[in-house]
Amino acid sequence: MSIRFEVEGPNALFARPELHTERVSYDIITPSAARGILESIFWHPGLKWHILEIRVCNNIRFTNIRRNEVKAVASARSFRTVMELGEGELYLVTAREIQQRAATLLKNVRYVIEAEFEMTEKASPTDNPGKFQEITKRRLRKGQCYSQPYLGCREFPCRVKLCEEIPPCPDELKGEHDMGYMLYDMDYSDPKNIQPMFFRAVLHDGVLKVPRPDSEEVKR
Repeated sequence: MSIRFEVEGPNALFARPELHTERVSYDIITPSAARGILESIFWHPGLKWHILEIRVCNNIRFTNIRRNEVKAVASARSFRTVMELGEGELYLVTAREIQQRAATLLKNVRYVIEAEFEMTEKASPTDNPGKFQEITKRRLRKGQCYSQPYLGCREFPCRVKLCEEIPPCPDELKGEHDMGYMLYDMDYSDPKNIQPMFFRAVLHDGVLKVPRPDSEEVKR
């Protein structure tokens, strides 16, 4: 059973993993980011979401900003040291760790995303596809979410709603556009060796067809 929902926001950053120092966004939303948005609306251990299609509804435009970030993170090791010795710092001093980084963002994004779910072994006897479908649609119509949906980074929140009508394809996105290799998702089948998965993203009249995770198109 599939469902269509619409996502839009003023800024988005779906960072390319191969670029570490300066963050540069992919041209469009990644399937993993789309799944994350949907899971913020409705998540249940008895279902697993799969993204089928991503429709780009606005022209692809970039902008550049500089952001203040910290160059370090509080480690678990430092927490254990403080717990054992009873002294030390359990915080980061922003003035000491701050640095500016440039980022290339997408602006004025709008997508229509189609997804489906499959039931998992964790579903209870009272769970069924129709029930989950109606819960998801109701939450999308009412604007309900478990956590604030965002477009790649938490500082870029987005609006999400049930798609009632598919917008037309922008003129400059008509035809075929090769987006190159894009992050598909992370493979968590081995928790001790989590690996990224990639696929070749090609837009056809503004529509990206997303392969299944077990497809030969998905590279590990």
